Amino acid sequence: MFSNRRGSGRSGPYGTLAAVSAMLILAAFSLSACGARYVRSGPATLSQQPLPDTSVSRNVVVVSVDGLRPDAIDTYRAPTLQRLMREGSYTLSASTIHPSKTLPSHTSMLTGQPPERHGVLWNNVATADADSIDVPNIFSVARSHGYSTAAFFSKSKFQPLQLRGTLDYSQAPGGLFGRWSSERTMSDVATYMETARPNVLFVHLTDPDAAGHRAGWMTDAYGRAVLSADAAVNQLVGLAERTYGTGNFSLIVTADHGGHDYDHGSSDPRDVTIPWIAWGQGVKQGVLGPSTVRTMDTASTVLWLLGLATPADWAGEAVIQAYESSPTPAATGGR
Repeated sequence: MFSNRRGSGRSGPYGTLAAVSAMLILAAFSLSACGARYVRSGPATLSQQPLPDTSVSRNVVVVSVDGLRPDAIDTYRAPTLQRLMREGSYTLSASTIHPSKTLPSHTSMLTGQPPERHGVLWNNVATADADSIDVPNIFSVARSHGYSTAAFFSKSKFQPLQLRGTLDYSQAPGGLFGRWSSERTMSDVATYMETARPNVLFVHLTDPDAAGHRAGWMTDAYGRAVLSADAAVNQLVGLAERTYGTGNFSLIVTADHGGHDYDHGSSDPRDVTIPWIAWGQGVKQGVLGPSTVRTMDTASTVLWLLGLATPADWAGEAVIQAYESSPTPAATGGR
């Protein structure tokens, strides 16, 4: 691929460095393409006592749109998200954690814990402090009570959350910076849903975050990425209606962080303010306010919807004001 002939323009230390750099980039792309991680788990170990049927919904779908700023929904007229807001319950002033980075934020979203408790401060495979994030999350708690679980992660940094025994099925790209587009992820979700009916389904979409880092938040390119993710959410709603039946599932759409200029991670309101939308079974219409919704509350809301108690040490609280029903979940038991 690279010529060693004299006069090729690649001789000398700078030419060698350029060649090595190019090969490293190619290697990174190759790892991203071939190192995907797919996890399937055997039958779950269930709790022994029966769980009273106190659930709002037996099927809960959570969508995280990576890097979605709340003001982008109306700025770019995202039709699906606007529809879900009109028909559901929402706030455009929910908050995420600091540091407002993807993996720490998603870990809080799925575990109901702030970073000082779950301990995840790293944000990519290369700087990972652990091969797995082995703390209770929505998947492990739900599956221990007999619910089936599936997660479609669109960045390789999520691999530490793919714990065997907590997810019936999960997938994530490989490589140090592997990423799948919303189109690719939704194609895989559609294939999976042809034969599976997970009670807890988590889908992560990356397009806005990728465009924000590349072209800047709230640019034309970012707007196109928001609309791409919006179309993916619309596709997912259709898939869920075919799988569970119309009106037989509850949907939460949120984000891990916002962003400004070309990055995120600070305590700037543009980084830490996120949307939170509830739609579907059990949801009542209206604006949540004054908003106190935090990203940790998503995890507790999922368990509450399923009729399960939130672990005592979780910081998150169920957003019950978004729903018509108010069951009191049992503290222990199996389904």
